[in-house]
Parts: sequence; C-alpha cells; structure tokens
Amino acid sequence: MPKVKSLEDLMKIKEQALKDLKMRGSQKRGKIVVAMGTCGIAAGAKETLKAIVEALNKNNITDVAVIQSGCMGLCEVEPTVEVRMEDQNPVVYGHVTPEQAERIVKQHVIEGKIVSDLVVRKGEV
Repeated sequence: MPKVKSLEDLMKIKEQALKDLKMRGSQKRGKIVVAMGTCGIAAGAKETLKAIVEALNKNNITDVAVIQSGCMGLCEVEPTVEVRMEDQNPVVYGHVTPEQAERIVKQHVIEGKIVSDLVVRKGEV
C-alpha cells in the first residue's frame, strides 16, 4: 500500500477501496468465485483473482461480484474459478491463468458464452 502524504492521496485510496468493496455487493447479476485454498494459492489463484478484478474494472463491469472461497475440492485443476450468472447454471473453470481469466470475463461474463475448453464442471459444486 502506498504511503499517504496528503489528503488527496488518502481520497484516492478511499475511492479505490470503495470501488473494490462495490464488487463484493449483493445486488448483482452474477458472481465470480475464485478458490483461494492453499492448493489454489500455490497454483497461482492470487494472480488469477487480480486479473479478473482488473478485467472487470477495464470493462466497467460493476454488477458482477468477485468473491474468494476456500478449496472447492478440485485441487488437481487449480486455480479454479466458478462463474454464476443470473438464469444460468454455474460453471467451474480449471487451470485458469491470468490470461484465461481475462478470456472468461470477456466471453462468459460479457458475451454470455461458456469457455468450453476450460470447463471442469457445470452445475452445483
């Protein structure tokens, strides 16, 4: 976290924090759950999570919540990302790199198309 040297610096940090909190809100059309268990973190889930948040911000998507969870029980395909959009069955993607995370946001969240080559499970986990 950067050092706060002025009121302006503090206001910028506050603005970013509020934006980040807004992504976790409950009135959303969908949510993206990133498994952050030990196995997921070891496989790169932190970088995947960061890429998802950046892709949503870049595309001005504020009606999709980003949530961290524990292990989904799919350790062999970590990092895993579950996408739950309104009126659709949940989809779990596996081996999600930061680049693939951007692709999931573009194709699944924005265009409504499942990224078939990354799917490891459809339906409830």
